[in-house]
Amino acid sequence: MAYTTIDKPSDYFNTVLWTGDGVNGRSLTGVGFQPDWVWSKCRSDAVDHGLQDSVRGVGKVFHSNSTTAEGTDNWITALNSDGFTLSNSNEVNQDGRTFVAWNWLAGGSASSNSNGSITSSVSANTTAGFSIVTYTGTGSNATVGHGLGVAPNVIITKKRNGSVQPNFQNSMRGYNEYMALNTTEASQATGGAIISAVSSTTYSCDGNDVVNANSGTYVSYCFAEKKGYSKFGSYTGNGNANGSFIYTGFKPAFIIAKRTDGAVDWVMYDNKRDGFNPQNDRLYPNLSAAEEGTTDKMFDMLSNGFKARANWNNINTSGGTYIYMAFSESSFVTSTGVPGTAR
Repeated sequence: MAYTTIDKPSDYFNTVLWTGDGVNGRSLTGVGFQPDWVWSKCRSDAVDHGLQDSVRGVGKVFHSNSTTAEGTDNWITALNSDGFTLSNSNEVNQDGRTFVAWNWLAGGSASSNSNGSITSSVSANTTAGFSIVTYTGTGSNATVGHGLGVAPNVIITKKRNGSVQPNFQNSMRGYNEYMALNTTEASQATGGAIISAVSSTTYSCDGNDVVNANSGTYVSYCFAEKKGYSKFGSYTGNGNANGSFIYTGFKPAFIIAKRTDGAVDWVMYDNKRDGFNPQNDRLYPNLSAAEEGTTDKMFDMLSNGFKARANWNNINTSGGTYIYMAFSESSFVTSTGVPGTAR
């Protein structure tokens, strides 16, 4: 019996680090594939996050920490077979600054999708459970095709031509709630549905400006859990240094987490910036702040999950409820059911 269809997670997600040199047109390699979504951040200085993708066009940037509409900023100017090309922008390549980018593989060039009442453009990777969706809103209840073939667990949506929040909705809390990626706010019950029912082909949205204003243009990043590669779940904190253990079935390469019942920052950790346990180098999706590395706010990334190592409100306060997204470095088992390379 197969346990996972992905034996090498780094074929679908990978983190790369670099130090800026100020050279326009610099080719950065080491991703391992041609990425369709690149989320970049300066580590050493307070600079906005940059989210770019192949469907909108690589030069189009928006920021997880801001409501600002999409800009044509050309931070990353091309997506290549093993990485991407950098401009000499201070945000991605100022001489001496340090940077990180998280990279996902979707399906390359987008195709028209007419499964929903709105025709969308979709680049989907059904093996990895990830799609990039663009569409134009109608201002009234509608459905949008996502291309995954299974119901998504997480949908992140941003209005491209307007200053509204990057909207985060998920199956862990239920699609009757939402969070804003750019704020500290707890999970909120929606006044309307915003994004509501999800199916194997579409998700439903109301006419809210955040997801479906008349003539608004939008991008959504849709994720469906894939065993051995991705896990989207929830946990309850226990408030001590021998923290809650969260089973994923793989050694995580990347984690985003957020407390849902309290107003605290989002956090993100990966296996490259520290490279060893405890993982304490963190960035905040809702802040432009530089990387922090104090040792009282830590995760361990283990062979089959992760464990909080601090009584910190953002990841492990007693009784606090949290959601997370995790992507794999190596699976606990392979597609043949034998132990993987995790350690």
